[in-house]
Amino acid sequence: MSTRLAMVAGEASGDLLAGSLLGGLHRHLPADTRYYGIGGPRMAAQGFDAQWPMDKLSVRGYVEALRHIPEILGIRNALKRRLLDDPPTAFVGVDAPDFNFGLEEPLRKAGIPTIHFVSPSIWAWRGGRITKIARSVDHMLCVFPFEPEIYAKANVPTTYVGHPLADTIPMTPDPVAARRRLGVPVDGKIMGVMPGSRRSEIALIGPLFFAAMQLIHTREPGVRFLLPAASPVVRELLQPLVAQYPQLPLTITDGDSHGVLEASDAMLIKSGTSTLEAALYKKPMVISYKVPWLTGQIMRRQGYLPWVGLPNILAHKSLVPELLQENATPETLADAMIEQLTNETHRAALIEEFTRMHESLRRNTADTAAAAIAQVIADHPKRSGR
Repeated sequence: MSTRLAMVAGEASGDLLAGSLLGGLHRHLPADTRYYGIGGPRMAAQGFDAQWPMDKLSVRGYVEALRHIPEILGIRNALKRRLLDDPPTAFVGVDAPDFNFGLEEPLRKAGIPTIHFVSPSIWAWRGGRITKIARSVDHMLCVFPFEPEIYAKANVPTTYVGHPLADTIPMTPDPVAARRRLGVPVDGKIMGVMPGSRRSEIALIGPLFFAAMQLIHTREPGVRFLLPAASPVVRELLQPLVAQYPQLPLTITDGDSHGVLEASDAMLIKSGTSTLEAALYKKPMVISYKVPWLTGQIMRRQGYLPWVGLPNILAHKSLVPELLQENATPETLADAMIEQLTNETHRAALIEEFTRMHESLRRNTADTAAAAIAQVIADHPKRSGR
């Protein structure tokens, strides 16, 4: 029987991870292996059969998710029935922990080997999930070096695979080349701005970031701004803000967030994976985020660490400013960003820190993870279970 690998990725960052992983799997599993489940365009480009579009799962926050729960549970139950009726060789859940663990647990009980790629941030909040993870996951693929020790205490087998972004992002960025590609001046200060790609993010963060840009423009008129629009929809959502600040020297690109990161001197950026990308591009940054009040209160009560930004979490210290919720105002953001743009001593120290971080995360992730998955599949018939 040919190898069949079921996979689920829940949003753009998961699609990026899974797309890279599929490249490695093609080298480690038989050529006729079928890959199917829930995924996005990067996975499809690798021959993945997306039976449901991943955007059905791309909902952020407790409060915002409530109205989508029936549809999401319906999709999960339909996929679970399909996989239990016709079991795949193995199942790989890529991120999307709330969705995937609820699927992985019954699959594992049915004897289907389950692998999860990217640990949820149990080291930051909701650490009690490790009990469910131990019931659900045969093998955890960890992207950060401190995670395997946590799982060893719960007897969950792991492989540290590094982060795929560390493999694809150059160790030494070339801002001049990036600026030429984007058609912006190669001289002068450029500030990158990444307020997110979801409608809710742009509604909450967009006005704040644009007001901060206006203050920076007033105080430092030589600074230019770059903002990547992830899609035509995002560009359309940004238009009212662009119209409100017509004097800003702002260039909006069609996608190419990595080009914006490479070209910029510093970033004003929403929390999430993009902060790790900025660190790998060795950029000073200010991390900010706003969510509805109730969601923010829930997350604050369940948090363990004093940081939300991955650069600070990985360094275990405050390398870059984090201005969140009520602490995020146009004035505080503008003050912090001007410091990031102009303090060259700070920039040099950050480059050293981010270079060490990059080296620790560069592990040829696609092949390392694919080899681990192939080994789990090979070992599964011999397992006696945990």
